[in-house]
Amino acid sequence: MRDPVLARRTMVEEQLVSRGIKDQRVLSAFLEVPRHKFVEEYLKYKAYDDYPLSIGYGQTISQPYMVALMTEALAPSPQDKILEIGTGSGYQAAILSRLCSTVYSIERVSTLASRARKTLDELGYFNIHTRIGDGTFGLPQDAPYDGIIVTAGAPHVPEALIGQLKEDGRLVIPVGDQSIQDLKRIIRTKDGIREESLGGCRFVRLIGKNGWQE
Repeated sequence: MRDPVLARRTMVEEQLVSRGIKDQRVLSAFLEVPRHKFVEEYLKYKAYDDYPLSIGYGQTISQPYMVALMTEALAPSPQDKILEIGTGSGYQAAILSRLCSTVYSIERVSTLASRARKTLDELGYFNIHTRIGDGTFGLPQDAPYDGIIVTAGAPHVPEALIGQLKEDGRLVIPVGDQSIQDLKRIIRTKDGIREESLGGCRFVRLIGKNGWQE
């Protein structure tokens, strides 16, 4: 495998900065977090390439640009508490952990959750709390959150997630059918809900009671 520090620098410059990712804190997080630690051994040589990679169980580690776009849209502050729906490999949670105070991350596949936890512990990312369960219900026991990020495509926005946002909290979620989605940013204001479209995307399905049925 090529030098990972150089690979991260190239990834940031060619895949993120060149496509309009501007937040310096986000870019610094991508330079710091070793993406190759979150993929299986046989795929490590592709870890910094410009596409998603399989992590098993029908799930993927998302394309670096999409992780960056969603993270920048979430706009986490150093004091924020963030909820991630879909731990997967743990990479998105690791990026968020460099940008906020606390990350809660929920995953329905226990094997993926335990593998991600092991990687995160080995890297010393101890401000991430992993849970196993149906993420379409959110994590009400630790709510409210400054931001919620959903790393799978939903047929609609689960009301439970909006209800767990603080005022001025942000929800970033792909919504659409099973082949293509619209990436949405939803902001809960004192006057109601404000919704923005961030463009087309394609994610694995959000499985759960308030998502797609398995």
